[in-house]
Amino acid sequence: MSRNSLRFVKLIRSLSTESSRPQKINRIADELFSLNRFERHDFTVLWRLKMGLDRYGSAPIAGGLSPLGPAAPGSAAADATAAPAEKTAFDIKLEKYDAAAKIKIIKEVRSFTDLGLKEAKELVEKFPCVLKKGVTKEEGNPIIEKLKELGATVVLE
Repeated sequence: MSRNSLRFVKLIRSLSTESSRPQKINRIADELFSLNRFERHDFTVLWRLKMGLDRYGSAPIAGGLSPLGPAAPGSAAADATAAPAEKTAFDIKLEKYDAAAKIKIIKEVRSFTDLGLKEAKELVEKFPCVLKKGVTKEEGNPIIEKLKELGATVVLE
């Protein structure tokens, strides 16, 4: 067990006795401490995703639960009638294309990505595929229009 794990165990033991903790929590804690380093990493990643935290674990993405518990009363996350947050980042997905326009589509893909000729060709040939991730609607619409003009079927997801 690592130094931090031992420190955590001592802290938990000092906070409460085993008889006051529910049996389920004891079992979960035992299972977590029995994980190896790689399993703990996988668990941490999964936990952050389920909690809605960003990749650094510093803030919830869309409200919801924070690491310390439910959202504060009166917040948008606590309001049951609140509308879901509007999506701001989209992916440009190539679904199919006209074979005669393949070269033009590869050139266009190279113009809005940092890919070389070989990488762009491989990406276009393995459709359906995501050409670019995390673009705004304003940024993605001109790219989609240009690819559609060339004979590609492209969607903004």
